[in-house]
Amino acid sequence: MGDMSNSDFYAKNQINEGNHEAGFGCSVMELRSLMEMRGPEAVVKLQDDYTGTEGLCKRLKTSPTEGLAGDQTDLDKRKEIYGKNVIPPKKPKTFLQLVWEALQDVTLIILEIAALISLGLSFYHPPGDSSGEFCGAGAAGVEDEGEADAGWIEGAAILLSVVCVVLVTAFNDWSKEKQFRGLQNRIEQEQKFQVVRGSQVIQLPVSDIVVGDIAQIKYGDLLPADGVLIQGNDLKIDESSLTGESDHVKKNADKDPMLLSGTHVMEGSGRMVVTAVGVNSQTGIIMTLLGAGPEEEEKKEKKGGAVQDGHQNTGKMQDGNMESNQIKVKKQDGAAAMEMQPLKSAEGGESEEKEKKKHTGSKKEKSVLQGKLTKLAVQIGKAGLLMSAVTVIILVLYFAIDNFVLQKLPWLPECTPIYVQFFVKFFIIGVTVLVVAVPEGLPLAVTISLAYSVKKMMKDNNLVRHLDACETMGNATTICSDKTGTLTTNRMTVVQCYIGDVHYKEVPDPAALPTKSMDILINSISLNSAYTTKILPPDKEGGLPKQVGNKTECGLLGFLLDLKRDYQPIRNQIPEEKLYKVYTFNSVRKSMSTVIKLPDGSFRMYSKGASEIVLKKCSHILSDVGEVRVFRPRDKDEMVKKVIEPMACDGLRTICVAYRDFSSDPEPDWEDENSILNDLTAICVVGIEDPVRPEVPDAILKCQQAGITVRMVTGDNINTARAIAIKCGIIHPGEDFICIDGKEFNRRIRNEKGEVEQERIDKVWPKLRVLARSSPTDKHTLVKGIIDSTLGDQRQVVAVTGDGTNDGPALKKADVGFAMGIAGTDVAKEASDIILTDDNFSSIVKAVMWGRNVYDSISKFLQFQLTVNVVAVIVAFTGACITQDSPLKAVQMLWVNLIMDTFASLALATEPPTESLLKRKPYGRNKPLISSTMTKNILGHGVFQLIIIFTLLFAGEKIFDIDSGRNAPLHSPPSEHYTIIFNTFVMMQLFNEINARKIHGERNVFDGIFRNPIFCTIVFGTFAAQIVIVQFGGKPFSCQPLNLEKWMWCIFLGLGELVWGQVIASVPNSKLRFLRRAGQLTRKDDLPEEDTNEDNDEIDHAERELRRGQILWFRGLNRIQTQIRVVNAFRSSLYEGLEKPDSRSSIHNFMTHPEFRIEDSTPNLPLIDDTDDDSARRRGKYSSQPSSPNKNNNAIDSGINLTIDTSRSAASSGPASPLHSLETSL
Repeated sequence: MGDMSNSDFYAKNQINEGNHEAGFGCSVMELRSLMEMRGPEAVVKLQDDYTGTEGLCKRLKTSPTEGLAGDQTDLDKRKEIYGKNVIPPKKPKTFLQLVWEALQDVTLIILEIAALISLGLSFYHPPGDSSGEFCGAGAAGVEDEGEADAGWIEGAAILLSVVCVVLVTAFNDWSKEKQFRGLQNRIEQEQKFQVVRGSQVIQLPVSDIVVGDIAQIKYGDLLPADGVLIQGNDLKIDESSLTGESDHVKKNADKDPMLLSGTHVMEGSGRMVVTAVGVNSQTGIIMTLLGAGPEEEEKKEKKGGAVQDGHQNTGKMQDGNMESNQIKVKKQDGAAAMEMQPLKSAEGGESEEKEKKKHTGSKKEKSVLQGKLTKLAVQIGKAGLLMSAVTVIILVLYFAIDNFVLQKLPWLPECTPIYVQFFVKFFIIGVTVLVVAVPEGLPLAVTISLAYSVKKMMKDNNLVRHLDACETMGNATTICSDKTGTLTTNRMTVVQCYIGDVHYKEVPDPAALPTKSMDILINSISLNSAYTTKILPPDKEGGLPKQVGNKTECGLLGFLLDLKRDYQPIRNQIPEEKLYKVYTFNSVRKSMSTVIKLPDGSFRMYSKGASEIVLKKCSHILSDVGEVRVFRPRDKDEMVKKVIEPMACDGLRTICVAYRDFSSDPEPDWEDENSILNDLTAICVVGIEDPVRPEVPDAILKCQQAGITVRMVTGDNINTARAIAIKCGIIHPGEDFICIDGKEFNRRIRNEKGEVEQERIDKVWPKLRVLARSSPTDKHTLVKGIIDSTLGDQRQVVAVTGDGTNDGPALKKADVGFAMGIAGTDVAKEASDIILTDDNFSSIVKAVMWGRNVYDSISKFLQFQLTVNVVAVIVAFTGACITQDSPLKAVQMLWVNLIMDTFASLALATEPPTESLLKRKPYGRNKPLISSTMTKNILGHGVFQLIIIFTLLFAGEKIFDIDSGRNAPLHSPPSEHYTIIFNTFVMMQLFNEINARKIHGERNVFDGIFRNPIFCTIVFGTFAAQIVIVQFGGKPFSCQPLNLEKWMWCIFLGLGELVWGQVIASVPNSKLRFLRRAGQLTRKDDLPEEDTNEDNDEIDHAERELRRGQILWFRGLNRIQTQIRVVNAFRSSLYEGLEKPDSRSSIHNFMTHPEFRIEDSTPNLPLIDDTDDDSARRRGKYSSQPSSPNKNNNAIDSGINLTIDTSRSAASSGPASPLHSLETSL
C-alpha cells in the first residue's frame, strides 16, 4: 500500500505546481481522471487537454514509435511518481490466526471442555474424612496412596496433547500457504509483456512496466495496465471482467482509445501508451476497494452477488420457479465473480481464492477424490459418534446400577464431586473414542500429498494452478491434445512451395522464379504479418535462428530469408501506422489480410490463410512468367489433388498467399468483408513443416499403456493432421478409428434442426482419434460430449491442452485444462488448471503419474488409518464395557491419534511415484476408494491386533506375571499391565505402517523404502518418542517404565504384523466378495450438486432470453399454423430433388450470435424455408421447456415434417436435450 500513499502524496503536492519539478507534464490524478472516461468523451478530453495521443506521449516524455529510452534513473523516477505495476497482496494469515482456526475443530473443543472440568474437579476435596467409605467402591482407594494430588495430571495432559495437535495442524496450513505464495509469485514472474524500449521490442515481466511505456498488444493478451491506444488493427477487447458486458468492444484510436487493465484482447493487434499502473489502474482501483479486508470483501462479494441476482430473479419469480433456483444462481454468480480475477489476483495468493472456492464450490465440481473422502469421513464419523455415545451410556449405567441398585448406596451430597469426577472420566473416555474414530488426518493427508506433488511437479514442468487438478489427472481417461506446439516443436519451416505452375519439393533457387511473382510475394509476406513477428539471430553460435511471434508467420519470413531476400527494408518503407486496414486472423476467417495504399492512390490487399479457404476465394493465379491468368474451378480441383493433398499427406500445413488490387475511385466498402475478401489472385502455396517432438511418440505410447486415449484436435487440414497422428502413434494403420474434420463432425452430431444430440455424439467419440479443421466450438462440444456421455460404466475424465484464446471454453469445461506456458495466450492460462512450462506433451504423462501417485498415497494412508481406527475404537469400547475403564487412556489415545493421523499422513503421502503407476488402467470415478485388497488388509490386520490386545488385556497378568491393571480405582497409579498393552499397540501400528506402503497386494513392502527419507525419519522418530513416553511418561501418560524383556516382547508382537501381512497377501480376493462397497460414489453422487446447478443456471439464461418472445409467440400461434401449411406444401415440392439441409449453425450460435446465421452453408434454399426452420427451432426449444407444457405447442409440432416426438419433449431436459446443449458461454 506504500506505493499508493506515496503516489497520492506526490499527486497532492504537485498538482499545485503543475507538477513540473517531477519533469512530467501530467500528474497521477490527471491521468486517473482521464482513464475514467470512455468512448467519444475520452477522445474529446484527450484532444482538449493533451492535443491528442501525440501530445499525451510528449507530456509523458515518450515516443509513440521508439518508446522509452530505458534509462534506469528515468524508470525509477517514473515508478516513484506513478507507482509500480504491482497490486500489493493481501497479508497472509499469521501463524496465530491459523492456530485459532485449528482450535475451531469440534472434537477438540469437546475434549478441552472435558479436560477443564476434570481439572477443576481434581482440585476439589470433599469435606470430612469419612466420606470415602460411604461413596461406594468407586471411591475406595482415592486417598490411600496420596495420589489424589496427581488427579490434575490427566486433565493437563489432555490439554497439552490438544495443543500439540493444534500446533501441528497450524504449521501444516502455514507451510501450505507459503507454498501457494511461492507458486503465485512463480506464476506472476512467468507473465511477460511486449514493450518497445529504445525502438527495440523486448519482453518484460509485467511488474516492470511503467507509465509512458509503449506496449504492443496482440490477440490473446491480458492487458497488464491501463493505456491509450496509439494505433490498432481490427482491435476487439473483451471487457466483461470490468463492465460485465459480454460483447466484444471495438477499439480504435479515433473513436474509443481507452484500454483497461485486466481486459482480454480477443482479436487484432495494436500499440498503446501506458497511462496507469498498479493501484492506479482500473483493476487496481477495484482491487484496493476490495482489499479493505477479507471479511468486508466477502460481504461485498455476497452483496454484489445478490444485486446481480436481483435482476435475474425478478424474471424468474414471475415464472413461479422455485426459490431454490435463486439460491443456486447466487452460488453460480459467486463462482463467476471468482473466476474473473486475473492471474495477478489482488489477493496475491491463489490460496485465498482457493479457500473461497472451497466454500462456494465454484470449481467445476468437487474433485473426485474429495467427493469420495468427504463421503467416507462422514460415514466413519457417524459410526464413531455412535460408538462413543454407546460407550459413555454403558459406563454411566454400569456405574449407577453397580453403586445405587446393587449396593443400594444413598446419594450423599458430599459424594457428589466424586461421582461427577467418575462421570467426567467416562465422558472423557467417550470423547477419546470419538477422537480416535474421526479420521481428521484425511483432509490433512490429501493436502500434504497434493502440496508435495505440486512442489515436485514444478520440476517436471507442470505449474499447477488448482490443487485438485493434480489428483484428477490420475483418473484421466482421455486427453484431447492440440497439435501445434504440443505434439510438434512449433518451429515452422517452409519445405515445399508451388509458384508459377511449378511444384518445388524444396525451397527453390531465387533465380528460377519469375521476378514479378517474386516481388509481389516478398511484399505480401513482409507486410501481411504482424510486425511483432521477427526472426532474430541465434543465441548460440551455430544454433537455429530465434523465432519471435506467430510461428506460422515466422515460417513464411524464414522462407523469404531462404530466398535471399529480407523483410525488414520493406517494413521500414511502410511502417505499421501506414497500413490502411488490417483484417486480423481469427478462428472464423481463418485468414489474414492487409490493405495498403499504393503511391498512385489505388489500393492493394495482401491475403494469406489456410489454402483450401483462400483458394476458394481466388479467381486468378500468377502464371510461370508472373502474368495474371484465370483460375477456373477445375484448375482449383486439380491443384487440390496435385499440390495441396500431397503436401498435406507429408504432414505439411499448407498456406496460400494471394493479393487483390482495388481502384481508388469509388473507394471500396471495407466493412463488407465478403465482397472484399473475394476475387483474389493466388501468388503461391507453401507447405510448412512443423516436426513432431522427438519424445512425443514415446509419451503417447505410455499413455495408451496406461489406458488413456489420446485424441488430436487441430485447426489443420485433415491430411496434415492424419499424417502427424500416424507419426506420433495416435493412430496405427489397420486399427478401427475415425479421422474427420469439423464439418463432418458437426454433420454427424447434429440433428435436422442443428442441435447437438448426446446420442449422436456417443456414436462418434469412442472411435474418434483425429478431429481436423475444428473450430473452438467443436472442441468445446467434443469435450462436453465426452464428459456427459453415459456410455460404459465409468464417466470419462477428460484432459484438454490448448494455447489459443479460443481454447478457453474447452479448457474450462474439461476436468483438467493444460495451457502452454510458452506459446499460450494469457486467456488460455487463465482458464487452465495446469500450465506446461515447456509446452511439451511428455510433461502431461508426468502429470498423470503424479496424479495417480496422489491417489495411491491417499489409499495407503486410508488403509493404515482405518486399521488403527477400527482397533482403537473396539478396544476402548469393549474394555470400557467389561472393565469400566478403557485400556488405552485418553492421553495415550491422543498420542496414537497424533502418530497415525499427522505423522502417518506425512510419511505415506510423500512416497515418490514409480513408472509402474503407468502400467495400470485409470481408477475412474465410480471405483470405490477402498479396493477389495485394501478391505482385506484392514480387516485382516484389525483381527490380528484385536486378538493380541485382548489376550494381553485378559491374560496379560498371567503371561508376564504382573499385577492386573483391570478395575483399578479412580486416580490409581499407572499399571505395568496397561503399559504393555499400550506399547504393543503402538509397535503394531509402526510395523503396520510399513505394510501400508503397498496397496495392490505386493509382497515386498520394503521396496524403495530408502527413496523416501521422510518415511524413514518418521518411523524411527515415532519409535524413539515411544521409548521416551513409556520410560519417562509416568503419570501424565499413565505409563509404568518397562524392563528390556518386556520391551522385546512388545517389539516381537509388533513384528508379527509384517509376517501376518504376508499371510494376508496369500488370501485370494475372490474369496471375499462381500468387501466391495466402502467409500464408493454411486452414480447419483457422481455429479455433485454444483454441477446440476450449473445446468439449471445456464438453462435459466436461455429461458430468460426465450421468455421475452413467449407472449408474442402465443399471439402469433394461429398465424404460424397457417404459414406452416403453406410451408409444408412448398417443402414437399422443394425436397424432392434435394437432401435435407444438415449443416445448420449450432443452436448456441443462433442463441448468442445471431450474425453467425450468415455462415449457413445452404444459401440456395428459398428464404421461406429458413424462417420455418427458425420457428421450428424456437418451438423445439419451447416444447422442451418443462415449465410450460403447452398442448398447443405439441400439436403444432406434430404438424411439421420436423416432428418433435412429444414423449421426448416431456423428459427432454435430460443430458441429451437441446436445453442441455445451451450450456455454452451465454
